[in-house]
Amino acid sequence: MFVQITKSSRQSGKTYLSYLVRESFRSADGPRSRTVCNISDLPPHTRDLIAASLKGQDFLPSDQVQLHDALDYGALAVLNDAWARFQLDLFFADIGSARQRGLLKAIIYSRLLFPCAKLSLSHQARGTWLAAACGLDVKESFQEDDLYNAMDQLNGHWVSLEKQLYQHAFSQGVRLVLYDLTSVYFEGQGPEHLAHYGHSRDHRSDRPQIILAVATDPEGVPLHLSILRGNRSDTRTLQGLVHTLRRRFGIQEATFVFDGGMSSRVNLEAMSAAGLGYVTRLSAATLQGLVAELALEKQLELGDRQTLMELSHQDKRYVIAGGPWRQQRDQQRRQSRIDKAEAELKRLAAVKRKKVDVQKLASQVGRSLQRLKAHKYFSYHVEEGGELKWERKEPIIAQEAHQDGWFLLHTNESLQKCSSTEVLSHYKGLLDVEEAFCELKSYLEVRPVYHWRPDRVVNHVRLCFLAYWLSARLGREWRAKGETEEVPRVLRHLQTIRLGMLKMGQKIHRTVMTEIPKSLNEQIGKLGLAGLFAKPPRH
Repeated sequence: MFVQITKSSRQSGKTYLSYLVRESFRSADGPRSRTVCNISDLPPHTRDLIAASLKGQDFLPSDQVQLHDALDYGALAVLNDAWARFQLDLFFADIGSARQRGLLKAIIYSRLLFPCAKLSLSHQARGTWLAAACGLDVKESFQEDDLYNAMDQLNGHWVSLEKQLYQHAFSQGVRLVLYDLTSVYFEGQGPEHLAHYGHSRDHRSDRPQIILAVATDPEGVPLHLSILRGNRSDTRTLQGLVHTLRRRFGIQEATFVFDGGMSSRVNLEAMSAAGLGYVTRLSAATLQGLVAELALEKQLELGDRQTLMELSHQDKRYVIAGGPWRQQRDQQRRQSRIDKAEAELKRLAAVKRKKVDVQKLASQVGRSLQRLKAHKYFSYHVEEGGELKWERKEPIIAQEAHQDGWFLLHTNESLQKCSSTEVLSHYKGLLDVEEAFCELKSYLEVRPVYHWRPDRVVNHVRLCFLAYWLSARLGREWRAKGETEEVPRVLRHLQTIRLGMLKMGQKIHRTVMTEIPKSLNEQIGKLGLAGLFAKPPRH
């Protein structure tokens, strides 16, 4: 049966529509149809329901239509697409079983979307498309022991994997390498021979730690990761890194950019002997010593913080750079140290003592000023009666204030190969790497580390490195399209797009996606991701 609409006109000029339910049948003279009933007087929406029902469509009360098994989907769809485009499945092909590769993939995705301990991954994965995205059974349990066993499969494969990542990301090689260090502390003792007490960048000197050494390109895409003992000196890390990069990736000519902690004379001489360029920042004390040897007119030029000053001293090339923002920062930092130091000196002077040990009190004052990094700003002495006296070293403070905002860069590159502006640009790229370290440790939750076996600590950090690599590759693509927001933030916005089954009564009708908000839809279009959300995935 079907609904037929007929039109009839009257002499008055009016036209009338009739809605007839008709039935088809066969006769000796061929197919015919007859009217079953006239539904013209029914409300329009009722007539539409009848017409649709006769076409085979199902209709239920609205309270019987539900979105069933809705899963957080958007960011996982983007990561899956990137994983395929970057050919990571090929790189992992020889690592473990298919399920173990899927678990490794799940750990990497989770680092970006919901960083958590391995024990919590099962809980965090609930309500997400994670299992399906990683080719795992929808009922995957993500048991802790299974995740650890999957991590163990990385043993013996990392060098090969890192080479493949480098070749895919840097098919033309790299000419500029940015290198920096950070530390990651442990809760507890950590693994023997790896976790040691050392200089903590997290300000947790009470915890054993490891040191992470990461080399990246100027856009922040990582080339190499080293996990070092927590008490390793900064100056003893650079030559090992250079040797590894040259042997593993074939880097023969490049400019390395690193901070002052690695700028020992031995390191710089070794870089030059190896035919490699470098750009590094030297200490404030070195800057002061260099400025003191400058001619008066050159010293006066330091008043203009908008320009770069190119210097050659003892056959070495220097660039003095700075800016008003850095001047303000230096002023605030020095004033804060002076204020804290004076407050501490007043406190020590006010302490009532039955018997004053002059030498002991002077030593206590010195340690306090050293701890507050203000020792150079004050002179002090303890009188025979035990009274503490101090005064500011105004000439030292004035001299330092004159150099506020400036920092000293040193390079062995020639002016023809690398201008002053390029030297500064290279170093600013290193500052971006330092921000990337913050992303590595906060967004990807490298710290704190709870593993105890050395190989699992190393593999935990390597999986975080892979998540960082994936994030950096996406960031490089998205920045080219004008996106300024950090990749993990964008992914977490996209994860609000959900995927579910439309359930009508007791019957699963089809897979649907939730409606995408207008603002997010605009961002999806900007990033060229619209094709991923044009329709739900088949599986």
